[in-house]
Amino acid sequence: MKDPKRYLVTAALPYANGLKHIGHLAGAYLPADIYVRYLKAAKKDVVFVCGSDEHGTAIPIQATKEGTTAKAIIDKYHPIIEQNFKDLGIAFDIYHRTSAPIHHETAQEFFTMLNSNGDLEIKESEQYYDEEAATFLADRYIKGTCPNCGYESAYGDQCEKCGKSLSPDELINPVSTLSGKVPVKKSTKHWYLPLDRHEAFLREWILKENGDNWRANVVGQCKSWIDGGLQPRAVTRDLDWGVKVPLPDAEGKVLYVWFDAPIGYISATKQWALDNDKDWKPYWQEKDTKLVHFIGKDNIVFHCIIFPVMLKLHGDILPDNVPANEFMNLEGDKMSTSRNWKLEMQDYIDDFINKENGGSQMADVLRYYLTQIAPETKDSEFMWKGFQDANNSELVSIFGNFVNRTFVLMHKLCGGKVPPLHAGSMDELDTAVIDAVAQSKQKITVLLEEYKFRDALFEVINLARTGNQYMQKKEPWIVAKQTGEDGKPVAEAQQLIDNCLHICLQLTANLAILIHPFLPFTAKKLCHMMKVVDKMLEWENAGSMQLLKTGYSLRAPELLFRKIEDAEITYQVEKLKNAAISRETVTMDTNAATTEETAIKPVKQEIVFDDFAKIDLRVGTIVSAEKVEKADKLLKLQVDLGFETRTIVSGIAMHFSPEEITGKQVTVVVNLAPRKMRGIESNGMILMAEDANGKLHFINPETAINAGSGVS
Repeated sequence: MKDPKRYLVTAALPYANGLKHIGHLAGAYLPADIYVRYLKAAKKDVVFVCGSDEHGTAIPIQATKEGTTAKAIIDKYHPIIEQNFKDLGIAFDIYHRTSAPIHHETAQEFFTMLNSNGDLEIKESEQYYDEEAATFLADRYIKGTCPNCGYESAYGDQCEKCGKSLSPDELINPVSTLSGKVPVKKSTKHWYLPLDRHEAFLREWILKENGDNWRANVVGQCKSWIDGGLQPRAVTRDLDWGVKVPLPDAEGKVLYVWFDAPIGYISATKQWALDNDKDWKPYWQEKDTKLVHFIGKDNIVFHCIIFPVMLKLHGDILPDNVPANEFMNLEGDKMSTSRNWKLEMQDYIDDFINKENGGSQMADVLRYYLTQIAPETKDSEFMWKGFQDANNSELVSIFGNFVNRTFVLMHKLCGGKVPPLHAGSMDELDTAVIDAVAQSKQKITVLLEEYKFRDALFEVINLARTGNQYMQKKEPWIVAKQTGEDGKPVAEAQQLIDNCLHICLQLTANLAILIHPFLPFTAKKLCHMMKVVDKMLEWENAGSMQLLKTGYSLRAPELLFRKIEDAEITYQVEKLKNAAISRETVTMDTNAATTEETAIKPVKQEIVFDDFAKIDLRVGTIVSAEKVEKADKLLKLQVDLGFETRTIVSGIAMHFSPEEITGKQVTVVVNLAPRKMRGIESNGMILMAEDANGKLHFINPETAINAGSGVS
């Protein structure tokens, strides 16, 4: 589409059933944010929508695991995920919820229109039914052996081991996860979207109109689906959680989550329009709007085949592009929540984004590394060592080093002000750098428009590299030694110094603009150092060598990035491995969700009595508890140990509220070396046990005893 009048950018709605990991961040949200920040800097009319997907079986399944309700689950995780995105610089125009009334109304209206127009069909079918639980089983409530790879715990919709999409009928030896019993087939009525009616449209639209513009992985997966033969797809389910089907003969049925969730983009746009006194309709119904969906590859079929058919039938615009990313692995293995092999956004925030460890600069470090290794064309790998190298060797040694040297020399050799540019003293090196700035803007603009964010980021860093090389060749610190009798550089030398630092400062201003879509916190810090307003970050300013006025005083240099030490990386790798090992020690019987079975822990390396005797275990009483600011997993406890009251920071906030544990007696390791967590010194550790569902339990005496009593 040429010169769209407006943009509507969406990022896949994350399930509000738990914390999200950096694979999710890299797959859909970070690339979408980079693109939107570029569009807004270019003064485009753009709305960036996202929100929690709060329906589907994933929610009640998690509620069962945590022993609570589906409503409690979404109310718990929605604000945490929203805050995680904010902490990492993801700037949605609205982060909505599919539990909102406006979404239910929008989804029901959508269904009603398609049904009234004859675009849906009703079918009676035999579906799995759990007689003991007296309910039809959604795909995720059925487990069995995968027919593709033989994995014995595949779900009815997908095998998590080989990734193959499945239907419950394909499973070998299916069982209900509710009762552990073998389900029976029972007749039920549902509404279907007949995709087979739209095969000709999809072939024309995807393979011919967009085949050369979309990513090869997206087109390839769509072609495979179409060539395999499109079938009617159910749009309703027998569930009690979700958007109710708005028909009198559909009691006990809800809209299937894959049908209702993408409509969440529309309802979110409606809510944004209400909040900002705007009209939502042009963003979904006018042809001069460019709609772009950012997703992971597991959502390609929904956003490129199913949702476009829905939009076409509803009279809405179709997506201009769907730049789906592949998967991101972690330290040599696929990320997996069930196996605890993951790096959650919350964990990264807790460990790195605080005053002690670097604050928002560390959000930008993660953004940088995830963009550098973005799985745009194939699966990629997050390695903690690679993360460290990207920071130390590029952000610190190239980008940060250039900016710091420029500011230090400007203060030392030019009185802290932007020096003039002496045209008569310019040489080929000077003009080459000026040309490089203009060329970089052109390259980066094209790459961003083509959704090649990894390559675009490389060009920004390469421009900083060019600045370092230029300064090294000019050596203004050496030129400054050409002094007169007054000890100051002679006029000719000062002109060379002025030219070098003037160009370096203008280049720095350009770097702030060009890096802003990728590293927004860094760009704003550069604006602070240059004493300019954020308006300078507008894209039209990039390429100019007149962004900073001659004679303008600039602030003292501040380090943009800190070096990441080896010990920090070792800690993260060990933390990952230990978490995975800990998860393996407790398992749930996959054939009967009601039967909990705790795996036997491998016996650790043998110790002697003297080793154990070094550990001092005491009974303590929690006298007060409070949440640690900006750390959703941490509680700050005051624990009475009889001989003193200590502060202990414990990662139990996701399992207990401060109110319910105040007064509890606990077992404490009292001679553990103090450790700072979120700037708070923790003096001890609470011992906990974890059940098969991942819930923590206190290890405490059966009856109350004196605080400080020994445990042996």
